[in-house]
Amino acid sequence: MKVVIQRVKNVKLYVEGALVSKIAAGLCVYLGIEEGDTETNAQYLARKVANLRIFEDCQGKMNYSVLDSGGEIMLVSQFTLIGNCQRGNRPDFTKAEKPKEANEMYLYFGKILEEYGLKVSYGLFGAHMKIEQINDGPVTIIIEK
Repeated sequence: MKVVIQRVKNVKLYVEGALVSKIAAGLCVYLGIEEGDTETNAQYLARKVANLRIFEDCQGKMNYSVLDSGGEIMLVSQFTLIGNCQRGNRPDFTKAEKPKEANEMYLYFGKILEEYGLKVSYGLFGAHMKIEQINDGPVTIIIEK
């Protein structure tokens, strides 16, 4: 399981030209689910996302989490994060989880974030999405479990 976390000022997510979800300041979290990922992996990464101190305090130091700052989460399933680019120029996605199981894990991950008290907005699993986001910093963190 892999997450790419970006600190954002806002995010809007569209499918077929229609606005599906949006958030104000917070985190845009891209989630890649690999075959064999477990609920334990999801719990670990969700805890990291919720508590990652990447928001600035009054002195400009990264001391606050999304929970501390009152931010929101845009959670986007992204199987391309699991792409293996070791050989050739075309990514190999054979280690990505099957769609049904990946969607279940994606929703479970979001539920855990919600249990921390975060407002979570979702992308549309399996859809071709257009995402407008204004990054803040930029701050981008990648975590794998």
